[in-house]
Amino acid sequence: MTNILIVFYSRDGMTEALASAVAEGAAASGGTVRLRRARELVGENVMALVPGWRENAARMNAAYEAPSAEDAQWADAIVLGTPSRFGLVSAELKAWLDSLGGLWARGQLAGKVGSAFAASASAHGGNEMASFTLFAPMAHFGMVIVPPGFADPAMFMAGTPYGASGVTGGKHGGLPNEQELASARFQGRHVTNVARKLAAA
Repeated sequence: MTNILIVFYSRDGMTEALASAVAEGAAASGGTVRLRRARELVGENVMALVPGWRENAARMNAAYEAPSAEDAQWADAIVLGTPSRFGLVSAELKAWLDSLGGLWARGQLAGKVGSAFAASASAHGGNEMASFTLFAPMAHFGMVIVPPGFADPAMFMAGTPYGASGVTGGKHGGLPNEQELASARFQGRHVTNVARKLAAA
């Protein structure tokens, strides 16, 4: 079996839904999937400023374990999902990446497959840049970066060549449309197939 770790941060549910679709694609290609949600770094007072944030966090934290270094060691491929934060990765996901310094120092992430996807409120809200930004730590870890490109018709309908993406249209609780979900499922399949071939080699 090919072990696929999907680590995401989601506030309103868009990135969560994309992560679930990536997981579906990975499982459909025979991957064993762990789905993990990065945890909040801000206090309740900040969360209270955004409608539904506390409630969504409580629901998702009950549904998904927090990611760990052991998860990263277990994985053949690590897929990272983030909402665009002014074109960059969310602080919550970045904090988990920062915690992997010990694995990096021992070279234990080198050779693993890495991929990324993102969500934003607007069509030009930084999805491409957020996914592309995640390639930088993957390179430092020595990972084999696997974007979806345009290797499937789904990628011509939605997403970006750097990773699947979704746009909420500024609605709290906005969810991906079917084209966006299809691009995420393809990414899950693609990553799993590449990771399997690398492991076999």
